[in-house]
Amino acid sequence: MNSRDLIETATTRVQPTFATIDAGVKQRLRKVLDAFRHHRVGVRHFAGVSGYGHDDLGRNTLDRVFAEIMGAEAAIVRLQFVSGTHAIACALYGVLRPGDELLSVAGAPYDTLEEVIGTRGNGQGSLKEFGIAYCQVDLTPMGVIDWDALATAVKPTTRVALIQRSCGYSWRSSLTIADIDRIVKTVKKQNPDTICFVDNCYGEFVEEMEPTQVGADLLAGSLIKNPGGTISPAGGYVAGRKDLVEMAACRLTAPGIGSEGGATFDCNRLLFQGLFLAPQMVGETLKGSALVADVFHHLGYRVSPLPNATPRDVIQAIELGSPDKLIAFCRAIQQHSPIDSYLDPVPAQMPGYESELVMAGGTFIDGSTSEFSADGPLREPYIVFCQGGTHWTHVAIALEAAVEAVENC
Repeated sequence: MNSRDLIETATTRVQPTFATIDAGVKQRLRKVLDAFRHHRVGVRHFAGVSGYGHDDLGRNTLDRVFAEIMGAEAAIVRLQFVSGTHAIACALYGVLRPGDELLSVAGAPYDTLEEVIGTRGNGQGSLKEFGIAYCQVDLTPMGVIDWDALATAVKPTTRVALIQRSCGYSWRSSLTIADIDRIVKTVKKQNPDTICFVDNCYGEFVEEMEPTQVGADLLAGSLIKNPGGTISPAGGYVAGRKDLVEMAACRLTAPGIGSEGGATFDCNRLLFQGLFLAPQMVGETLKGSALVADVFHHLGYRVSPLPNATPRDVIQAIELGSPDKLIAFCRAIQQHSPIDSYLDPVPAQMPGYESELVMAGGTFIDGSTSEFSADGPLREPYIVFCQGGTHWTHVAIALEAAVEAVENC
């Protein structure tokens, strides 16, 4: 069977999954529309402010809309966050103090946080250099939360429990909202004062609820991933308890300025529109991921999550088993990207990552991964991580080429 017939057959198999995803999109979009109506969003909110960004009506309204959608007391949505990692770092530096402990509850965090925490690198002002201790609860050999270990891991000095929702560059299931609910309850039982902080990247609008709606105190993520709807030009967000959000804002700007600063440079309309589009864009990504999983599972490759699994985030992992296949896969995706299709991805060092990466990302917003993209660290067992897809049909087209490229290696 050629790759086109293979994709068409798989598309037929995943139609029930597509229908389930569409039903979820409707629920999430209803929540967004309710928030827009509640805060009376209008054309007047599209005007931006330059300079300090004081008294930006659109930005302040967007903060309230975003907080309501997330089920949070407050939120800051700012273009000045250069990435999800930056937003997460501001939250951590904002709430942690010398002598505190940061506890990662789902194994090692994503690569780009290693130098923030201080487990890799030195001399750049990591949390470790400021006297903040770090511990982690390793996953079980099966790659799931070690609930027994977590039940005794929190100490009186544990100020923050870091909950990474997405799998990152690890072969584990991403966390469900139910998992996060259980983690929060377990942590709070040991120390009610411990802040439960969720790295929410790649998880927004995947499930009906967000982590702050099941007790998480704080969460952060990127605007050029899920909540930007593919059109936010930059930025990130922090949401949660009002006092904690303001502490994070003071790390982004300065103490005394906090959430009152941050110009929007005439981008408010894009931020509002991206948020409106986000549930639909995430739905299309989930459809693409379901198709990728089905195709490569039937070709005999290990995939995570498995076909027909309930979505937990927008990342689909495939264990390809060789560097040649990883590179070939990414090159095929790049060649079928709307932007920079003529470029040839090659392994290279990237800021914040330990291993060389090969990345296919022909996206309209640099680094967004919102259009269909793929990347992976050049290390065993050579797993490619797929994200994005503004419409699943684009994923299907690119997937035809990726299958042929991998199978010809």
